[in-house]
Amino acid sequence: MFEYFPGNYVWNLGVVAALNSGGLIDEVDRACRPIREAAAQGSDAGTPDFLRAWTALTDQLVTQAEQAEKAGHTRTAGELYFRATNYLCQAERMLAHSDPNRLPAYRRVLDLAQKAFDLRDRRISRVAIPYEGTTLPAYLSLAPATDTGPAPVIVLVNGLDSTKEHMYSSSHWRELAERGISCLMLDQPGTGEALRLQGLTARIDAEAWAAAAVDWLETRSEVDSGRIGIVGWSLGGYYAPRAAAFEKRFALCVAWGANHNWGAVQRRRLEREGERPVPHYWEHVLWVWGHDDLDTFIAFADDVHLDGVVEKITVPFLIAHGERDRQIPLEYAYRSHDQAVNSPRRELRVFTPEEGATEHIGLDHLPHVSTFVADWVADRFGDRSRPPAGGSGASPFDPESTRD
Repeated sequence: MFEYFPGNYVWNLGVVAALNSGGLIDEVDRACRPIREAAAQGSDAGTPDFLRAWTALTDQLVTQAEQAEKAGHTRTAGELYFRATNYLCQAERMLAHSDPNRLPAYRRVLDLAQKAFDLRDRRISRVAIPYEGTTLPAYLSLAPATDTGPAPVIVLVNGLDSTKEHMYSSSHWRELAERGISCLMLDQPGTGEALRLQGLTARIDAEAWAAAAVDWLETRSEVDSGRIGIVGWSLGGYYAPRAAAFEKRFALCVAWGANHNWGAVQRRRLEREGERPVPHYWEHVLWVWGHDDLDTFIAFADDVHLDGVVEKITVPFLIAHGERDRQIPLEYAYRSHDQAVNSPRRELRVFTPEEGATEHIGLDHLPHVSTFVADWVADRFGDRSRPPAGGSGASPFDPESTRD
């Protein structure tokens, strides 16, 4: 992994995530140069410096975007708003829950993302998924294929510290769209806007909110309700398989990072084994899950695992994992694969140092994993047998056709 800040894994993760989600190396370098000394003090201590530096870059891009928009250069403005969203996402992700700058920064991320949609990606819209008396915020990317009829869709779900805006910056939705697949980028409970602005905390039974997403998608005329899949990265590598195991309307599942036993990982982190994804880690974890006592939480987290769960997955199941993932042990990828005995087509893809994408969820070469996942999803949905956009007579998805 490219390590701009030697010895500071968390900040380096933010740098490579930004660069591999549409960031430009010159812009990232200009943001990072002033905070090299702060990085040496540790990931927690320097977060105010990180925010100031990356906010300054965001401000610069927003000023340029506003000038371009006034001049009628909407494509230029849209690209600038897109990168500004990406950079501010990474700065906001670093902040402690208690930091007074966190909510203002996130509200600004929402505003910048909407400006990027309006000028750059007009096939993406903000939607709200009915859920237990409230709603779950999401972005819906409609593939061009929906212009001629219903298309398959992926429900893309977050990990511990990501947001739907990170999903947008990753451009995975675009890879899916180019293959005729729409994408619902969901802030499920415990993540993104659902957590920050609505106070919805994470839950073990991910199938509850996943079912709400499927219910809503089934009401949409643009959606082929027989081809709805779920993909989750990082902690989403727990949520997505859990959801697919119990919500039988999903036609496929991808664990983008094999979070088979997240509870055991927490006990390892108490012993300082493995890397952590964000600064102020335990404060963040307690916030996500709605706990206020670490000992109580650790006992609770023991139930966040997939033993006895992946056996219930009865659709095609992909596990994608980096060989040198410093957060989640590779052994969990093999465990998920070995236990998914009832999947009609289970597949494990381990990304190696020689090819890249070997770190956590492939953040060191994110497009490499993104395209692999998109191709796998398209193959399972049967897109290779579908006629070009505007054609007719598409074959229905048949899970039996994908058996080994």
